[in-house]
Amino acid sequence: MAGAKSEVIYLGDKDLNRNRNNRDQSPERQIKILFFDLTHYNRTTQFLLCCAGVFALYLVYGYMQELIFTLDGFRPYGWYLTLVQFAYYTVFGYIERSLERTTVPRCIPLKTYALLAFLTLGTMGLSNSSVGYLNYPTQVIFKCCKLIPVLVGSVLIQGKKHGPMDFFAAFAMCLGLVLFTLADSKVQPDFNSFGVFLISMALLCDAAIGNVQEKAMREHRAPNNEVVIFSYGIGFVYLAVIMLLSGHLVQGVVFCAQYPMKTYGYAFLFSLTGYLGIQIVLTLVRTCGAPLAATVTTARKAVTIALSFVFFSKPFTIAYLWSGLIVVFGIYLNVYSKRSKLTFADLGRMATTVYRRIARLPTKDGSKTSLLEV
Repeated sequence: MAGAKSEVIYLGDKDLNRNRNNRDQSPERQIKILFFDLTHYNRTTQFLLCCAGVFALYLVYGYMQELIFTLDGFRPYGWYLTLVQFAYYTVFGYIERSLERTTVPRCIPLKTYALLAFLTLGTMGLSNSSVGYLNYPTQVIFKCCKLIPVLVGSVLIQGKKHGPMDFFAAFAMCLGLVLFTLADSKVQPDFNSFGVFLISMALLCDAAIGNVQEKAMREHRAPNNEVVIFSYGIGFVYLAVIMLLSGHLVQGVVFCAQYPMKTYGYAFLFSLTGYLGIQIVLTLVRTCGAPLAATVTTARKAVTIALSFVFFSKPFTIAYLWSGLIVVFGIYLNVYSKRSKLTFADLGRMATTVYRRIARLPTKDGSKTSLLEV
């Protein structure tokens, strides 16, 4: 009975007791974004609605993030911005949960949330801090290559298998990333390699966080707002203690008190759009998986880069365009891989067939000879 694959057995007695608030559908089958129920839409419509939401919200998110760092003297306070952002996210999640009047107890174990909070702190804190040291498009192009660590993480953490197109896509992204960074180092006189280190460490955290979220949400069927509250709430405690002990917390409070509207006000809009975006991304992770969610968020970053050059004056070189197109090509390969059934075994058979065809060519007298003999 335990090995049966029927939907009733899949829920399990433990999960039925956990969801004793008599919901019509299990959280695994129910697809909601905030108060909007998308369950009755087909999968294509759900995916398109999520994509539209990600693009709209994160374009505003990226604009506000760069706008905050245009404030003179704000560069060293990227971690304090992360602390404020975590506080906003926790409050937003609590408000949402209260309005829904959710009575379902916590689904995911605290030790899993402790790990998620650490990874969330790493990816967001390091990413925010890197903006103070890098040209914003360079920071974004690094984030565009989030698919690479997510791909590796899905293999190591969830044991997934990927086809050759996924790895070709990762190679194209790596190549474009290297060329973009080289171009940035030539046109930016204040190019800082420390910023590259920060954003690279953020990507390492990205290698784990999406896959840990996907695995935890599928195993325990936790609602989005629960994941947000505990991940960012525990992350806020981590960061507050670290900053308090290091003395950076007081410095951040003093600096932001001088420009409350340009710091806390911008941070509110920055965090609100980010929170709403997180809800949609978590829905994408739940329904489509971490790699496809990373592909969608990567695609919107290409638009963010273009808008960054429009709204904020910065040096430009044609190398940005070519290297960016290589990254976009890598994104296309990844999307194509979702429809292609090509495997490494298929590549091996194709290579063998091609070799057999060219290894023996007809000569003038009608006999055949191997290329190795020519």
